Amino acid sequence: MVQDIYEVKGMTCDHCVKAVSSEVGALDGVTGVEVDLETGRVTVSSGDRLAYDAVAEAVDEAGYDLIGRSEQ
Repeated sequence: MVQDIYEVKGMTCDHCVKAVSSEVGALDGVTGVEVDLETGRVTVSSGDRLAYDAVAEAVDEAGYDLIGRSEQ
């Protein structure tokens, strides 16, 4: 299992958390999504490392900006 931590800009409420979790969680291979609203960090668990562009597109679809990734 792979875990990556992404930084997302613009989340301010529980609705934001649900939107990002839903869009990122729908990507192929994702087994878990945890959002820390205070820090803007989104921890994504998956079978294989996800393409950064795919995650960026999912975050954009939710209405927010992906600004970085830390690989674990």
